[in-house]
Formats: sequence, structure tokens, C-alpha cells
Amino acid sequence: MSGSSAASKTRDGDGKIITVRYEAVNAMLLNEFLKEHRNVAEQQSTIPELKTTVAQQQKQIEALTITVRKVSDPIALTKRAPQLVANP
Repeated sequence: MSGSSAASKTRDGDGKIITVRYEAVNAMLLNEFLKEHRNVAEQQSTIPELKTTVAQQQKQIEALTITVRKVSDPIALTKRAPQLVANP
């Protein structure tokens, strides 16, 4: 092995040599960390927007509910109760 390479050789069940490049592991881990960090940062910036949207929709639902009640209550009061007719 050369002095600059930090590789380890092991053999699998078939006797084939498996080489692990330890010098690349840190770079791969850093890349994965940075990728996940970007995902988390993006999600964190999206959360306040979603909360605002939900709050606006909740207000709209409450306003529509009030409107439906205003329309439904007078209609319910003006409906006649069903009347039974006796057969002669």
C-alpha cells in the first residue's frame, strides 16, 4: 500500500476482495449532511407559509359557516311540519 492511501481490504464469502476507500467516507458523509440540511432549511421556510394559509382558510370556513347558518335558520323556521291527512 502507498503512504497516501488509507484503504482496507477484506474478503467476502466468495473470497472476492472488497476495498473500502476510507478517504472518501468523510466527503460522502458531508455531502449527505449538506443535502439533508438544505432539505430541512427549505421545510422550515415553508412551515410559516403553511401556517398562514391554514389560518386564512380557518377564517374563511368560520365566515362561511356563519353565512350558512344565517340562511338556514330562517328556512328552518318557515318550513311547515308535515300534516297527516285521515282517509275518509
